[in-house]
This record gives sequence, C-alpha cells and structure tokens, in this order.
Amino acid sequence: MLENWLLEILLAMGRFFIHPLVYFFLIYSLVLGFIRIKRERKSFHTRIQDIYEEVRFTYSKGLLTGLLLSAVTFALGTMIPLGSIILLAAVTVILSLTFQLRFLSPAYTMGLTIFSVFLLMQADAVSSLPDLNETSFSILAILMGLLMVAEGVLAYRTAHLKTSPFLLKSSRGLPIGNHVANRTWLLPLFLLIPGGSLTESLSWWPVLTIGDEPFLFVFIPYIIGFHQRVQGSLPKESIMVTSKRIIWLGMIIFAVAVASVWFMPLAFAAALLAIIGREFLTVRQRMNDNSAAFYFSKRDHGLMVLGILPHSPAVKFELEVGEIIMKTNGASVKTVDEFYQALQINGAFCKMEVIGLNGEIRYVQGAVYKGEHHELGILFVQDEKKWETEAV
Repeated sequence: MLENWLLEILLAMGRFFIHPLVYFFLIYSLVLGFIRIKRERKSFHTRIQDIYEEVRFTYSKGLLTGLLLSAVTFALGTMIPLGSIILLAAVTVILSLTFQLRFLSPAYTMGLTIFSVFLLMQADAVSSLPDLNETSFSILAILMGLLMVAEGVLAYRTAHLKTSPFLLKSSRGLPIGNHVANRTWLLPLFLLIPGGSLTESLSWWPVLTIGDEPFLFVFIPYIIGFHQRVQGSLPKESIMVTSKRIIWLGMIIFAVAVASVWFMPLAFAAALLAIIGREFLTVRQRMNDNSAAFYFSKRDHGLMVLGILPHSPAVKFELEVGEIIMKTNGASVKTVDEFYQALQINGAFCKMEVIGLNGEIRYVQGAVYKGEHHELGILFVQDEKKWETEAV
C-alpha cells in the first residue's frame, strides 16, 4: 500500500510537468517581459530588468506558498472533478489573454469557474467534461477563499520587489514618475480527483483508494495574477496596504464558503462577493492613488530616485527608490542637468548627500571609474525638455 502511495505521488508530480498551463505561462511571462521592456525603453531609452525577469518571478516566488496550501487542501480532503479542473484552466487562459493581470486573481478565475459550472449544469451540457455534475460548489468556494488569502500573502511579501518605473504626462503636460507591479505566481496546487468513472475508460490510470472511493493525486499549475500602478506613494507602501485588504477579503470569503457546506447557495454568494469585493479594492486603490499628490515628480529641492538599474554603481552606493539626492560632490542639485554637471567636479570620486526613506540625511560615496559618471544607473523624472533623452 505504501508503495502505491509513493508511486502515485511521483506520478502526480509528473502530471504537473505535462500540464499545458506550465508552458503556456512560460511563453506568457516572456511576452509580459517584452511589453515591460518596451514601456521602459519608451521612458528611459533603456530597460531595467532583462526579459526573463517575469519568468524567474513567476516560477520561483509561489512555490513555497503552493506547497503549504497543498498541505492544507490535502488535510481538508479537497476533491474536485477533472471536468471542473479543465474548466478552471480554460477560464484562466481566457482571462490571461486580456493581459489585465488583476483578472488572474482567484476572485475572478475561481469565481467565474463556479458560475460556469453552474450554467453548464443548468444547460445540461456536462457530458463533454468528466464528472462535472459531481462538482461541489462549497469545495470550490472554500478553495477560492484560501487562494485569495494566498494572493494577499504573496503580494505582501513579493509584489513590491523590482517594480517597473515609467513616465507619464500629467494633465498639465508635466512628466510624472509611476511604478507598476505586474506579477504572476505559479502555485503547484495539490488536489484529489474522484477516479471511479475515470478508471472505467482509462483502466491504465493509477488510482488510490481512500475509504470506499477511488481517487488519483494531481498537482495542477495554478496561476495567480496581480496588477497595481502607483504614482501617489512609494510602491512598497501602497502594495502592502492593498495586500492586507486582499487577505481580509479572502478570510471573509473563506468563512462564507465554509458556511455553504450547510447552506449551499452561500457558495454562489461567496463567488459573487469575491468578484465584487476584489473589483472594489482595485477601484479604491486607484481612487486613493489618483487623489494623492504625485510622489515621483520634479521637486524644488533635490532629485528623487525613480529607479535603479541592476548591476550599476547606484547599487554599489545602496541607493533606494524614493530617496532624494540633495547634493552631489558638494553642489546642490534639483535637475538632471545640475546632477550631471556636479558629477564632473570629480571624475574619479562621487559623494552624495541623500535624504533616506526614514527622512534622515545620509552620505553615500565611492570611486567612479572612467566613464561611469555617465552611467551611474539612476533613473530620475526627466525635465520636460529632456522627455526624449536618456536617464543618467
């Protein structure tokens, strides 16, 4: 019996790597990287991260969360028919083609799957999807709540990392700095699939028996998406506030979904509440951000750091996005031209007076090798006349 369990676990891992979504989102992440680089080059005539950044992020940041969530779903005995899993994958692909990553939130992918299963049942169109009519809406709703909590946790821990800066023009025609977090996480999600009817047509398919019901193990690549544009505050602060709200919403959805075990219509209420609630959080964040003063904009004193190029002298200087450079080589700076001129004061050494994120003044200094004074790797909001020029 133990050998059968171990074999089935290995086969479940194998099924993960033959799932089409694993490779669909590999290509999808590359496309997202291409779109990001195109946007960054338009603003700064250079890219920030390489085209593979989204691939590395998608296929690494969600692994631990997926495994922890899988332990929870196994402990709960989460069983979903194969037909519902196929329908979930189809909904995920369709929503991803909008390239609006917020629609890859579990609120939308799981919520729309719940309503799609219900509509197909009502239309008596379930014959093409295995065991779809055996779907438990309560289990889908409970899983949706858990995944929304996972979305909030992932966003809180990682969505603010390496956000992409770019420039837009304000209503007054002035350049304004923005940051955007376009994130996708791949979670290896463990599920049990009822295998009774499946084994009748696929006798070779390995199935374990738990109690009187035969099941097979499967890991599916579940994709969570997150999008947030920030212009009225530091990216980390804004994203963390939104993330906490998502976690609370997920916990509320989970509670309603658990109650649906005793009163099934609450599963549909949970799905509707998830979609409306997630959309409300998006709209609220945008309204709050738009009503705030522009954070990354030209200032009367100093130059604010909008972005840092990787592997550049700015990284060595430990500069951070949102810090304000007040003086360079002893000269006060408030424009990119003044900053560039101050760099020429000492061609072999650079010293900057910086107001840190904590509001305190600190000094950064270091050697600048020949030619590096042109390429410190710091991105600023350009003066209006410098809109089409490269960043320093």
